Amino acid sequence: MGLVMTLLVAIVLLVIISGFFSSSETCMMALNRYRLRHLAKQGNRAAKRVEKLLERPDRLLGVILIGNTFANILASSLATFLAVYVFGNAGIVVATILLTLVVLIFAEIAPKTVAAMYPSRLAFFYSLPLTWVMWLIYPIVWLANTIVNGFLGLFRIRVKGHSEGAESLDPDELRTVVDESPDAMYGKSKDMLLGILDLNKIKVEDVMLPRSHIIGIDVNQSKAAIIETLIRAEHTRFPLYRDNLDNVLGILNLRDALRLLGRNRFTKKTLVRALHPSYFIPEGTPLITQLSKFKGRRRRSALVVDEYGDIQGMVTLEDILEEIVGELDSDVAAIKQSITPIEGDAYIVDGNVYLRELNKFMQWTLPIREAKTLSGLVVEKLQAIPKQGDKVTVAGYELEVISVQHRKVARVRVVKTA
Repeated sequence: MGLVMTLLVAIVLLVIISGFFSSSETCMMALNRYRLRHLAKQGNRAAKRVEKLLERPDRLLGVILIGNTFANILASSLATFLAVYVFGNAGIVVATILLTLVVLIFAEIAPKTVAAMYPSRLAFFYSLPLTWVMWLIYPIVWLANTIVNGFLGLFRIRVKGHSEGAESLDPDELRTVVDESPDAMYGKSKDMLLGILDLNKIKVEDVMLPRSHIIGIDVNQSKAAIIETLIRAEHTRFPLYRDNLDNVLGILNLRDALRLLGRNRFTKKTLVRALHPSYFIPEGTPLITQLSKFKGRRRRSALVVDEYGDIQGMVTLEDILEEIVGELDSDVAAIKQSITPIEGDAYIVDGNVYLRELNKFMQWTLPIREAKTLSGLVVEKLQAIPKQGDKVTVAGYELEVISVQHRKVARVRVVKTA
């Protein structure tokens, strides 16, 4: 009985050791590397040990697999010896079946399941014994890794220092991480983080004020007309031009104009001298690039030009910041005035509403690549000058032209059909 008990205790210990190595493999590979790196920088000793182990995944896996294999083979040998000792030759089959079930359940499935659920806790707990084992059997690990790395070298696979889990995230992967994270993790900053990550995909023409909406000042106007424009305008920066917008002289800041008025020095000459040089940018510039240029040049606005140098619109620093922080109160109020709910899921929308702003406000998914405004989208889909009553279905939305002014769609009835 003494021999039987000794063998049983040894087999149980070997199964526990096998479970230790199996779970350590799973938790080490399932770790969040970015959280681990953060904890290591904060001085967490266990995190530093784990990070050190993961620097050479070939050595770490070598220690784990050598230990696991050794425990399983030794447990199998002892179980076979015990079964033959108790049951004779028939015990070989019994030992094989029983040990397979025991190892599968208690040394593989159960430990790996727990390790997958709590990777950080177990990895930190296992880091010290794994370091000790690696030190104890380092010659064996070195020999095994040398053979393995030599074999992988035949296929031009370089193992040293390589770990896919430690690679940097690209912007799309980072966006997915933020987007799928619980709202409580980032709070109100989540939408802002997503907005920052999207700046590289959005072009200046997607957020600019179109040429037809730019409020400029013709220097040939009378002094009274210029003052009237400054008083009525909602913007603070105005292109000052001669005859037409393409002949722009510079950008006038409302504050400079008011200062001239306050000093009774408001004339066309002083107005021209107060201008800031025009800043032109090409279509297709990503917002993230333009934000950096605004900062570098200390500018807050720019005129967007096409490949022929013609002015297509105007973009400001505020337009870019709104893509991060969301629409300002004044913009939200303006959008609300442009949308009138009628019955069910139907709305009457002004044709000059920007599709990006409309999608954000209404949580719609109208396509924004083909046109900038709702009117432009209808015209693009109809491929003709719209008439009252024309209908078109776009991305699950039925758009019906309610009224037309000057060959442009003035009002559209929008119904979500899908």
